[in-house]
Amino acid sequence: MTTTTAIETLGVRVRHGVERVGDATHYVGDVTRAVRDLRTWLPEAALQARRLGVDSMPIGMFIALFTGVVLALLASYSFTNAVPLYFVGTLVQKTITLELAPVLTGLALAGRVGANIAAELGTMRVTEQIDALETLGYDPFAFLCVPRVLAGAVMFPVVVAAAMLTGVTAGWGASVALLDVSSSEFVKGVRLFFDTFDIRYGLVKAASFGVAVTLIGCRMGLRARGGAHGVGAAATSAVVYGAVAILVLDAIWAVVWLLGHAR
Repeated sequence: MTTTTAIETLGVRVRHGVERVGDATHYVGDVTRAVRDLRTWLPEAALQARRLGVDSMPIGMFIALFTGVVLALLASYSFTNAVPLYFVGTLVQKTITLELAPVLTGLALAGRVGANIAAELGTMRVTEQIDALETLGYDPFAFLCVPRVLAGAVMFPVVVAAAMLTGVTAGWGASVALLDVSSSEFVKGVRLFFDTFDIRYGLVKAASFGVAVTLIGCRMGLRARGGAHGVGAAATSAVVYGAVAILVLDAIWAVVWLLGHAR
């Protein structure tokens, strides 16, 4: 490959990258502006909140249940005689509320919610139902995207809150039943370094995950082309990009948390 060819290839890739960023920014702007169309998206909001949040509650609690048990058992295995066992409660509470409940639940919902949204909107796109909505005077962003994004922002923290409670309770049950830790000792560990900021931090992260997953799911669905193959590709892309977005946002929130505590 000559130098000229390499430069041309690099230029094409940079141009495509800039175009994709601009396209994504334009899409987010369209969704944001559509929030003003209250009469279009409000009737759909409650339905989407139930589908995205309430129906996802069992999977979030199921994941947290076994996460809490595993954390408690591994914590007791890792601690030596120099570390009091009531610190099992501290580790379970801190780890679940700060990190595992938001991230693991978010990744699970990226698969369930993101794929569902992309497949639903992708099917509407390839069967020209979205074109019909535009013909009838409906804004597809207000009717399809806004209620799903708002439902994700509101209901992801609800599911994560239930997962936090389930995970800590499961860790307590495992500690009492399987380890030499009394209930009072576990509670002592939970309360030792408890800070309400941990809960707020986890819930804010969950809200950002919900916005990212639903935005990406809607975007992939609206861009679907080519029949069933295109719908399947859109659903796959929604899951992959949603999971990546969660991990990137998690790293960003970790930096924010670090800087906030450094001050």
